[in-house]
Amino acid sequence: MFTVLPHFVLRYRQMRPEVARDALLATHGGLSLELCAVIWHISPMALYRLVCAFGHQSLVTVLTRCGLPLPMYFLADEKHSRCLTDKVYLPTIVSGRVLWHLGYTTDASAAAFAQSYGEFQRAALQQEPSYRVRGILTDGFDSTTSSMRTLFPGARLGNCLRHAINKLPGKLVAIASPVRQALRSQFHTLLHRARQRQGLRVFALGQRLRHFADRVAQSAGEANGARVRRWFREKKAGWYAVLEDPQMPATSTLLDQAHNAIERKLFAMKGFHHPQGSQQAFLTGLAHLYNLIPYQRRAQHVGQCGVEVEGGKVPTRDWFLNLQILTSGGFR
Repeated sequence: MFTVLPHFVLRYRQMRPEVARDALLATHGGLSLELCAVIWHISPMALYRLVCAFGHQSLVTVLTRCGLPLPMYFLADEKHSRCLTDKVYLPTIVSGRVLWHLGYTTDASAAAFAQSYGEFQRAALQQEPSYRVRGILTDGFDSTTSSMRTLFPGARLGNCLRHAINKLPGKLVAIASPVRQALRSQFHTLLHRARQRQGLRVFALGQRLRHFADRVAQSAGEANGARVRRWFREKKAGWYAVLEDPQMPATSTLLDQAHNAIERKLFAMKGFHHPQGSQQAFLTGLAHLYNLIPYQRRAQHVGQCGVEVEGGKVPTRDWFLNLQILTSGGFR
């Protein structure tokens, strides 16, 4: 006897739809697999396999089914975390409020990152063979930058301005904390005014960077001034790329929020920590939850999911039914 079931129905597991709905919502809200299993009297592995079942469908395929165009500009970043005792990395691509790619690798090399990001490129080219990326924002991590140059050679690469503001205090050593914070505040104002300028923004930034480095040398010492000048020479090309194209994203705040949400839901869960687990499928399933579960009542865009915020269309008002329909290929 053979039974044909949709791929999201677990064989040999008894889980009522309302139980699966509540458990997935609690998992998305931050509860661990173990707590969800205790509260709803289900197996932690059954919930884990349910998330993996949703994760067997490509993020690109599901998002394009919702009518979202492939992103011309996006954020590319990696999340450093741990699985058991191993340090792992989650190469991620975000455009607006949706995750387009969430990978998994134990190697931080450019080749490993290129292989992970290449999955997004192959899926995108299957949807649209003429697809070309125009701009990519990174935090300057070498492996991410190198892999982006390899996969998307014609794209403009920018450096996150928020990361620049946060990293400046680390370049200033042996000075009082109030002086360091004052210089950070001045640097924040400098980048903000450069973004607000309507014309010649790159020229304005270059001139202000030179003046700011001189100010650092005067208030924090010549050694700190020289260190900041070297850092400016290394990073300013990426900052220029952000300012030259108004459509380029400027900061990776949304991606950091997505990574923090995945971190809370993922690597704090002991049910994920086993070497033979389907890490990639589980991550993709969590990304589907992130994209398709509506925001809570007190949040901005209340009642809408990330897909709807970005202009996409979902089949129904029921997020659980949307998850089943979209990851089974039933919505065009």
